[in-house]
Amino acid sequence: MELELRFFATFREVVGQKSISWRVDDDATVGDVLRSLEAEYDGLAGRLIEDGEVKPHVNVLKNGREVVHLDGMATTLDDGDAVSVFPPVAGG
Repeated sequence: MELELRFFATFREVVGQKSISWRVDDDATVGDVLRSLEAEYDGLAGRLIEDGEVKPHVNVLKNGREVVHLDGMATTLDDGDAVSVFPPVAGG
């Protein structure tokens, strides 16, 4: 199946694009996608996953819903889903 992956801020800089099409197996989860991204892009290695979970302060959304409020890394995906990945944001 095919997903649309969207990247923001420093993650967009690492990937070099605002969004990309990403092919995954039919039974793929958010965790599968994040592991693939860390393997594919050196600048994302170790920045998305910590101790088997989405790294604290990293926001991952499936079709606009935060995956921590779904099934976290085990959140299943469907063809055409949009997965958005936001880095930690500092400010004040």
